[in-house]
Amino acid sequence: MSDFHCWAADRIAGAVGSGEVTAETVARHFLERIDRLDDKVGAFLQVDTQGAIEQARAVDRDIAAGKPPGPMSGVPVGIKDNICTRGLPTTCASRILEGFVSPYDAEVVKRLRDAGAVILGKLNLDEFAMGSSCENSGLGRTVNPWDPDRVPGGSSGGSAAAVAAGLATITLGSDTGGSIRQPAALCGVVGLKPTYGRVSRFGLIAFASSLDQIGPFAMDISGVALTLSVLAGEDPQDSTCIAASVPDYLGTLEGSLEGKKIGIPREYFEFEMHAGISQCVERAAQVYRDLGVEVVEVPMPHTKHAIATYYLVANAEASSNLARYDGVHYGHRNQEAKELVEMSCRSRSEGFGDEVQRRIMLGTFALSSGYYDAYYLRALKVRQLIRQDFDAAFEQVDALLCPTSPIPAFRMGEKVEDPMQMYLCDIMTAPASLAGVPAISVPCGFVEEEGRSLPVGLHLVSRPFEEETLLGIARAFEVRYEGSGRMPAEVL
Repeated sequence: MSDFHCWAADRIAGAVGSGEVTAETVARHFLERIDRLDDKVGAFLQVDTQGAIEQARAVDRDIAAGKPPGPMSGVPVGIKDNICTRGLPTTCASRILEGFVSPYDAEVVKRLRDAGAVILGKLNLDEFAMGSSCENSGLGRTVNPWDPDRVPGGSSGGSAAAVAAGLATITLGSDTGGSIRQPAALCGVVGLKPTYGRVSRFGLIAFASSLDQIGPFAMDISGVALTLSVLAGEDPQDSTCIAASVPDYLGTLEGSLEGKKIGIPREYFEFEMHAGISQCVERAAQVYRDLGVEVVEVPMPHTKHAIATYYLVANAEASSNLARYDGVHYGHRNQEAKELVEMSCRSRSEGFGDEVQRRIMLGTFALSSGYYDAYYLRALKVRQLIRQDFDAAFEQVDALLCPTSPIPAFRMGEKVEDPMQMYLCDIMTAPASLAGVPAISVPCGFVEEEGRSLPVGLHLVSRPFEEETLLGIARAFEVRYEGSGRMPAEVL
């Protein structure tokens, strides 16, 4: 068999668990694809060939010995390189952490291993997860598998590109303001940001602690649902992780939509948007109407303040979190400085890229004496108003629907010199992050740009801790969308 990269995660797990195929056979198939294709895509920063084969053999031995197979037995997984993975470099795609090898597994990685998943390696990202194009990586270049001259989105660009190119069945990313959903949309895959507190952040290297959340990528809803079932649940190592019951996300996917209502936030459609994306999303809304779902407009009056609010809150938290990288305890250290302050300043200047330095300075300014009340404190108040917009909307509807990104994948270098245009890529996704609610991007069509078909993502948002509702609504669209599971011709 040579098409494992086209199989869904639950199909691989079922086949490995039943003995139809071995986990080692599946792992070798993906490792061969990575070896053959990743020079063109650039999704992986580190491929753990020997470790993946050893993990796969361990899964096969356990199954041969009669042990019950794990829910993700033999499923090949890639990990974003800001999530600690024992024995492998964890660099955040930054020179300041180049060569750092994590001594432990993040909780999500531990749960994947316990479920029988096979870890293939670490994936590229915008440095410290700061970016919307994956161009800010200090260690490598990732391209969009649909067009190598275009970006894969960010910050989890390597995670999205790996799934789109069939280099991994499941990948993990982190989402602070859209870093799972936006690259999922640009690469034509499914990406889920769970409710803040649904999945442990233990072992995730912090960017903005009140916003960061780990979530999965897959080619289909079932892969995301299966992975979330493994990842979700209380973790005493993370005080923000909620002790809420974890539903059977995979088993509830085919639920009825009877009585469901979907809201279209009118303010999201007032932003400048690619005409083809607007048309794709309107067709998706019509699919729900045809299914008998009531689709209504809902007001989200504070949406226009979301980007400014997000970049104040996130950068302020980044300024605090990244203060620990001082060249003393670990990471890059300048060897020429004569005294401590000079060493720390030069180490940080050499180790951090331009975008990370920009955000640290913006955040430090917002927190500084005389400006804290005017910027950071005011942003926290507006964040509460945005959260109240969602609360009010969910009193009327079960989910919200809009585009994931206002534009398709853009050309490499197109926005690098204009940070504001790059920041506006998060305009559809940042509000849900500020509110802490679950959101998903699902492929919903293509637009034509310069002879290339580029994917479009449908953004669905639901109430906190109602991921099963969100996944069920997303699944209802997926089964009626003819482009589900489509991969770029170049990688088939």
